[in-house]
Amino acid sequence: MKALAIAVSAMVLLIALACRDNPSNQPATSSPLPQSIQVSPQSVSSSPERVRTTIGRAFPSITIPGGAYEMAYPDDDSNRLFVSSKDGRIFVFENRRDVGTIETFLDIRDRVHSRASETGLLGFAFDPDYVNNSYSYFYVHYNTRSSGNLQSVVSRFKVTGGDRDTADPESEKEILRFDQPRSNHNGGKIVFGNDGYLYISFGDGGRPPSNAQDRTNLFGSILRIDVSPNDDPTPYSIPVDNPFVSAGNDVRGEIWAYGLRNVWRFSFDRETGDLWAADVGQDSYEEVNIIEKGRNYGWPIMEGFNCYQDANCDSEGLEPPVAVYENTPGVYRGDCSITGGYVYRGSRLSSLAGSYIFGDYCSGKIWALRYDETGMTDNSELLVDSELNISSFGEDQHGEMYILTPEGNLYTLVQE
Repeated sequence: MKALAIAVSAMVLLIALACRDNPSNQPATSSPLPQSIQVSPQSVSSSPERVRTTIGRAFPSITIPGGAYEMAYPDDDSNRLFVSSKDGRIFVFENRRDVGTIETFLDIRDRVHSRASETGLLGFAFDPDYVNNSYSYFYVHYNTRSSGNLQSVVSRFKVTGGDRDTADPESEKEILRFDQPRSNHNGGKIVFGNDGYLYISFGDGGRPPSNAQDRTNLFGSILRIDVSPNDDPTPYSIPVDNPFVSAGNDVRGEIWAYGLRNVWRFSFDRETGDLWAADVGQDSYEEVNIIEKGRNYGWPIMEGFNCYQDANCDSEGLEPPVAVYENTPGVYRGDCSITGGYVYRGSRLSSLAGSYIFGDYCSGKIWALRYDETGMTDNSELLVDSELNISSFGEDQHGEMYILTPEGNLYTLVQE
């Protein structure tokens, strides 16, 4: 069980994140799961090889209109980066520090509903075969309104003719659509795994939180689907090795893992293939999880390592977080909403190699979490208190990381 925890001290993401209502009015009660250890940051020493870290503008001459909320790139050796805004646009620019111009790659503002704080264009991902297929497919996860209902939509688009800097907004092919009960807890991330399948996160829908334990719906889950046959009448298929594909009783076979409150950002470690997910908490705790096939991550039975709705909850069969930190609601610049990042595999920050880098939307704190091959976390470190609102982290072709902000500026970690 991957279960060493850190209580690092530090949560409402402008977009996918909080609504900290407690329908039971039951305070979380301490009930640590087996083999889980909470360690305060004061008792964990930094690795001696670590150097002082700060932040700096990654591309000082550009700002993303509408704010920067997600970053991705196609595997086509073009050294381009793509960044989306919440309102329904994706922009493209060259991955070089002195870049001075950006172009609009896709504009679907006419169908994206972004008025609520946690709705909009939530994520996008490029097809693994982007460089080889004739249309250069990519996929977008967004919210829309239809017949008065808020809906989540995952769709495929393609580029315009031979111009790979411009996508065709009329080329949309819907992959998945369903109603949302509320405007919050929509999840957001979509990404292809090394297996070629598309992984998608959906939150619990806001109410009731028990949605996350109900596998007959897609709420509170990370899905895994096969979009390769999506020119057929069925826009996707369910991989035969998904954990619940033969569960019966109307259980959704698309589900890879469940019991999650609102995973806004998750990522694969490009070296090990581990799937890291940051799950936004309710009243008290933010979670870092490593997602494994078929596991139940406990929401709303548990929040972090503590019982949530019932002081005497049964934690048997629930997968605990790798790490938790306590949020500080109502405190100016306090910790309030986790923003998931990446395991660092770049070359610029050698002392951070193999560390999971994540942050908090409200306080702007950024941490490095150590994780070794035995599955035990052996260190955590507050890298920088940036005071940014961290809407997302990004990663480029070389494994270098970026910090995205609602103001549209892009930052990077810099060793002093």
